[in-house]
Amino acid sequence: MQNHPTPRPEHWEIDAGDADVALLDIPPDALRERSFEVFCSLSVAGLGDDASHQMLVLVNGSQEWLRREATHAGSRDSLDYRFRRQVPAGQPLRVTASSELHRARRLRLSITADED
Repeated sequence: MQNHPTPRPEHWEIDAGDADVALLDIPPDALRERSFEVFCSLSVAGLGDDASHQMLVLVNGSQEWLRREATHAGSRDSLDYRFRRQVPAGQPLRVTASSELHRARRLRLSITADED
């Protein structure tokens, strides 16, 4: 019987800065199923009245979440989304967060994934 050491929990992250899309690709693990807590975050600054910001989250190409909110003029605002995902052995996990802004400036778009 072969003993495999218990792997350390994985941590993955991408900080896209002020880009409009962040893509996090987690490669497959051939030997085990994994569970991740994923956190997507968009930070913006309002530039005027009627400003808005939106974040769309795709998981393996399918829509997971979408929200549009008003952005307060002259201040910072954000959208955050947290979820858990089971990843079967041999399967990758691809998370895409994209943003759309109106009369706002993107400050940061990021994705982190921590294995449970």
